[in-house]
Amino acid sequence: MKHINISVKGKVQGVFFRKNTQEKALSLGISGFVQNENDGSVYIEAEGFDEDLEEFVEWCHEGPDKAEVESVKVWKGQFQNYEDFEIAYR
Repeated sequence: MKHINISVKGKVQGVFFRKNTQEKALSLGISGFVQNENDGSVYIEAEGFDEDLEEFVEWCHEGPDKAEVESVKVWKGQFQNYEDFEIAYR
């Protein structure tokens, strides 16, 4: 199990990106959270097995149908032992 942080930029707010991200994460057994950022991006913390995280990151490059993903940045983070995958609100 490992922890990654993901920043997704583009048209990713107002297109159900967070809800679809939550559904994808739960289907892969990934825990963590997703939240909108003030700059219009989406920030994700995800924990799971390597192969599941790889599939999740691939999905982040596409997102839901109405999203227009311009860039995805991924970096390692400190393992938090999240129990579920939540939509966080600021």
